[in-house]
Amino acid sequence: MFQPSGARRRPDRRRAPRLLAGAAALTLGLAGCAGAGAVGGDGEQIVVAIVSNPQMQDAISLQDHFRAEHPGVDVQFVSLPENEARAKITASVATGGGEFDVVMISNYETPMWAENGWIENLQPYADATEGYEPDDFVPSVREALSVDGDLYSVPFYGESSFLAYRQDIFDERGLEMPERPTWDDVRDLAAELHDPAQDFSGVCLRGLAGWGEVMAPMGTVINTFGGRWFDEDWNARLDSPEVRAAAETYVETVQQYGQPGAATSGFGDCLTRFAQGNAAMWYDATSMVSSVEDPASSNVAGDVGYVPAPVSETDAAGWLYSWSLAIPSTSEHKDAAWDFVSWMTDQDYIELVGEELSWERVPPGSRLSTYEIPEYAEVSEAYAEATLTAMGEATQENTMTEPVPYPGIQFVGIPEFQDLGTRVGQQMSAAIAGQKTVAEALEQSQSYAETVAETYRDEADAAATTDGGS
Repeated sequence: MFQPSGARRRPDRRRAPRLLAGAAALTLGLAGCAGAGAVGGDGEQIVVAIVSNPQMQDAISLQDHFRAEHPGVDVQFVSLPENEARAKITASVATGGGEFDVVMISNYETPMWAENGWIENLQPYADATEGYEPDDFVPSVREALSVDGDLYSVPFYGESSFLAYRQDIFDERGLEMPERPTWDDVRDLAAELHDPAQDFSGVCLRGLAGWGEVMAPMGTVINTFGGRWFDEDWNARLDSPEVRAAAETYVETVQQYGQPGAATSGFGDCLTRFAQGNAAMWYDATSMVSSVEDPASSNVAGDVGYVPAPVSETDAAGWLYSWSLAIPSTSEHKDAAWDFVSWMTDQDYIELVGEELSWERVPPGSRLSTYEIPEYAEVSEAYAEATLTAMGEATQENTMTEPVPYPGIQFVGIPEFQDLGTRVGQQMSAAIAGQKTVAEALEQSQSYAETVAETYRDEADAAATTDGGS
């Protein structure tokens, strides 16, 4: 167990040698992780499991800077697509496999894994690390990653969701995006701009099966249409008229005006399509801006406008999410792991990305101080306010019409949701592909949800009986 003996001094990154940023650390498969540990002399090897999103790949490309500051720590990466990363990380941590010293998780896993004792309390590390400033984290994100006020994972980036649209094309066509668009607005605008003959879709929406893929945006649509997964008595409600209206709206919109192959499109696919200029609108994570606004990789940088998530019956509809870093309790290299975690999540890393790569590629939504950096404030003028507003509005009170017995907005904060959400996501993806109707997909989804609900109703009944007899 880490016992802080005083402030841990961090190297001065502004004076660190500017080494070649392009060299990436070795990417390993799970089979290559076994036996990670000392690598000779006083050095230690740590294995870091992360999701292979663009911002995480940037972190890998900047590893020469970490090595210069921590020559005794050898970092090996397991970089995997989101669905695969979730499965492997969960399986390892839940079973105490010990393959990983650092894992990338989210505000879905963090509270549950902390209560299970699977991950370390990082508050003592953060408090004892000079200059780390954990109070600088965006408040809603910090709270989502804390248990009893202590951080159990620290944010690499934070996000809500919003609607990006091609401002230049809207101007050319004399179209106006409402300040607070509804899903009816989105469908009307998508119909106006959809041009499949030119490989140009009116909108891009995720369709790839997975609770963190199609069910993330679709979950917010369910909420704003007045739907919910479970009511306060743990009755499954996926067969309600509100959920059906939401699912039909989402499915029909992407079928009629969305991208080709939508049923297999995830975040990365939509990012590529939108950045290449092949879609008029894209509803997804606010973190998209790091790539969409990067002139080096995007054909639409500077031509995009951003408005809040589309709504129906609520005033707001965005989600709250953070990719964060945690240290499994099974790690035998916790201090070295924290050296890496703190390097990748503090203010100096933000400046390193801006200076070495570009300010457009800075991981957004994690630290308030990011938005005070003059260079970032300049490049983020179009989306900084929209990002922080979306994150601030992302509460159940703002995004749902009815109370629910679970935490989470675009997910249900219970252990079973990883399997349940995946199964329901498969049904929704099949509906998008035209393999079944929305009604059929929801009928099967309701059956899955009822199985989960029975457990929680039984627990509630048992608790009520105990309370009544005490």
